[in-house]
Amino acid sequence: MCMNRPVGDFSACMPRRARLVRVGVEVDAPLVGTIAYGIIDRGTNLLQIRPVSLCPLSCIFCSTDAGPRSRGRQAEYLVELDYLVEGLRQIAKFKGAGVEMHIDTVGEPLTYPRIVELVQALRDIPEVSVISMQSNGVLLTHRLVEELADAGLDRINLSIHALNPQLAKKLTGTTAYPLDHVLEAAEAIAQSRIDLLVAPVWVPNMNDDEIPKLIEYALRIGAGRRWPPLGVQKYLRHRRGRNPAGVRSMSWKTFYTALRRLERRYGVKLVLSPSDFGIVKRKMLPKVFRLGERVRVRVLASGWLRGEKLAEAKGVAITLVDADEIPVGSRVRARIIQNKHNIYLARPIP
Repeated sequence: MCMNRPVGDFSACMPRRARLVRVGVEVDAPLVGTIAYGIIDRGTNLLQIRPVSLCPLSCIFCSTDAGPRSRGRQAEYLVELDYLVEGLRQIAKFKGAGVEMHIDTVGEPLTYPRIVELVQALRDIPEVSVISMQSNGVLLTHRLVEELADAGLDRINLSIHALNPQLAKKLTGTTAYPLDHVLEAAEAIAQSRIDLLVAPVWVPNMNDDEIPKLIEYALRIGAGRRWPPLGVQKYLRHRRGRNPAGVRSMSWKTFYTALRRLERRYGVKLVLSPSDFGIVKRKMLPKVFRLGERVRVRVLASGWLRGEKLAEAKGVAITLVDADEIPVGSRVRARIIQNKHNIYLARPIP
């Protein structure tokens, strides 16, 4: 299993038949333009950093269909460190002082072989004030927590969805899920210089009874010294994600009502806003393409999901959909069908 391998040994995390694309080594693909890897700017002082797309778990509610059991992924991405850091330096300078770098992948950041070096490099960027990271914790060790703290990591958003071992295994999609190990990692983070935020996904009719237990656990071990101790996430159905049979997403009204009830019960803030993390609006990278615009793209590599190709034009990455028959290396005409937050999708024009 991938979770039993050293950090950076990703071979067992790969879905069957998927290939690894090394961005900045074998493919000089732009860092902005796709959700699968690179840098995402949503118009605030927080930049999402995605150095890798791999994951050791196959959670049954995963919105990005991550992990070894993925049925939709045909490629995984790994970004070369210096290439990524140089891009981040340029964008941080554009954004200005007070930037949060959030290592937030469509998988598990700790599958990145040079994660400690990445944190160290981010700390050296003058505009960076906060470095945070999401993790499911299965690859964390006491030593790695210490190394990340020494490198300058400020916060880990740790995904723990249940304290019941059998339910935790069911939710994470693997009978090898090491709950005790993850809880030890949580406590190691709480005792370190890194702030801990426990971030369960609330899956209705599956882990309802676990949410109060997780709140009690987070408060007991000392989570949230600088930021909120918990960030409960609402399960959402995604067309190309994993959706457990018979599970329906709560309405936002029901979700927030339930959180406010738990806030009163435990005396802790659970309904969070960007201001709780110092997130403010900030100028966004200018959009390169308009919706509906026709563009000639260069096809670089396999796309993240079936039917897709990774392409580029005018210095941004473009996900080309309905592109099964289009060969890598070709140049084709396409129409932009999505451009929100500089994430570009295009469809080939016959």
